[in-house]
Amino acid sequence: MTVHTPTRHKRRLSGKRRAVLGAASLACCCAVAAALPSGASASPDASEAAGKKAAAASFADEFDGPAGSAVDSSKWQLETGDNESNHERQYYTPGSDNAALDGEGHLVITARKENPADYQCWYGTCEYTSSRLNTATTFNQAYGHVEARMKVPRGQGMWPAFWMLGSDFGDVGWPASGEIDIMENVGFEPGTVHGTLHGPGYSGAGGIGADYSLPGGEDFADDFHTFAVDWAPDSITWSVDGNEFQTRTPADLGGNEWVFNKPFFMILNLAVGGDWPGDPDDSTTFPQELVVDHVRVETDDAAPPA
Repeated sequence: MTVHTPTRHKRRLSGKRRAVLGAASLACCCAVAAALPSGASASPDASEAAGKKAAAASFADEFDGPAGSAVDSSKWQLETGDNESNHERQYYTPGSDNAALDGEGHLVITARKENPADYQCWYGTCEYTSSRLNTATTFNQAYGHVEARMKVPRGQGMWPAFWMLGSDFGDVGWPASGEIDIMENVGFEPGTVHGTLHGPGYSGAGGIGADYSLPGGEDFADDFHTFAVDWAPDSITWSVDGNEFQTRTPADLGGNEWVFNKPFFMILNLAVGGDWPGDPDDSTTFPQELVVDHVRVETDDAAPPA
């Protein structure tokens, strides 16, 4: 997505062709340390393997909890407001109104054609509500395997995304912070997702990325799929269901600065309408849901701590 400064509560957006959403200057440098197991009586090799396994999982949310409950606030914060720069139509709401657990191990982000609280958007009275979550104050990390297993919504104007922004976003702004779009889907391309890098000199429509399409005319909304990046110093590789479809390095940037060797935080959101996907039309049905089975981050043992 892309980043801009909203007129009300501040939040962040990014993605291929998205305008920059300027979020508030958040304290974004929360280091996450994984504790090694203690008291093990195994052999040195076994103990070392156990230690590496424990250190590998630095973030995990399986979204277990009672139906209707809000997301874990120790892992996620909710952003609220509209997004004029991308000309999106939704208002991101607080609480569990549009982001709640379903009681079956999923987070459900719901886009609705409604305005229960007279929310005001850049174009007047908001027509839609949805939700956007980030880990800016709870989890930031450099490098590793970052993945989400999700089932995307369906329909013209839908724009789900799983992406990351540099932890220094509040200090340097966008695109100097860097942005890694792990997955974006726009409703008029039901069988295709996009993975993109944005940075100084290659932002917005000039982002560096590639597409991945399902075989046989399948739609991503038909089932769950796992979207991931494997991120190391000077290298990022994208995959869908374990199928790698692009790798980017500083050599791809035409001499522009590589700004991805530092901690980033994660963002999940479901936008409605905007410059890239276009607005919903008579064929679009509501509500629509982005259903998230899990979000996980595993560290590379060779990577330096965030």
